[in-house]
Amino acid sequence: MVASATRPDFDIAEEDRLRAEMYGLLALLLARTPERPVLELVSGLEGDDTELGRAMALLASSAAHTDSVTLDREFHDLFIGLGRGELLPYGSYYLTGFLHEKPLARLRADMLRLGIARAEGVSEPEDHIAQLMEMMQGLILGSFGAPAPLAAQRDLFNAHIVPWAGHFFSDLERAQHALFYAPVGTIGRLFMEIERTAFRMEG
Repeated sequence: MVASATRPDFDIAEEDRLRAEMYGLLALLLARTPERPVLELVSGLEGDDTELGRAMALLASSAAHTDSVTLDREFHDLFIGLGRGELLPYGSYYLTGFLHEKPLARLRADMLRLGIARAEGVSEPEDHIAQLMEMMQGLILGSFGAPAPLAAQRDLFNAHIVPWAGHFFSDLERAQHALFYAPVGTIGRLFMEIERTAFRMEG
């Protein structure tokens, strides 16, 4: 979705690798219908007795018991539809009611400043939720150069994710067509809250 450079393995703290894995998981599930290898990976997730842990366990169970035809139909109904899906996972739409508006232009300016480019052949606007999750993962891991300082991660998160992503994930939790994707919504909502709190404490 976004272009990344070949990079060495940076010395990333374990907690940051876990953050990156969570962003990567959300990006993977929201970019396109998950294929069988992805579902097999997700089915191995483990949870605990927290709201986030229970959502992870539910997602793992769903991944183990769904089939590709059913999941493809759910993804289509949620995000594509006939004309449009139940949800439009774009920052500009959530913030203005229209696509390709000023929030997208501001994001593109920040991407240029951070050295982030859209991958060739990608037609989705860069403010798609999956692309934003992938950008955060890349900043943490150094996919666009060296790992970004926490301040740079926080600035992108606060400017382009905080204003709408929590609302999107809440909508996904409650969406009419969401079965497999309902716990994805819960995981996304809770993880956004965790990140927002952590960035506030660091700032």
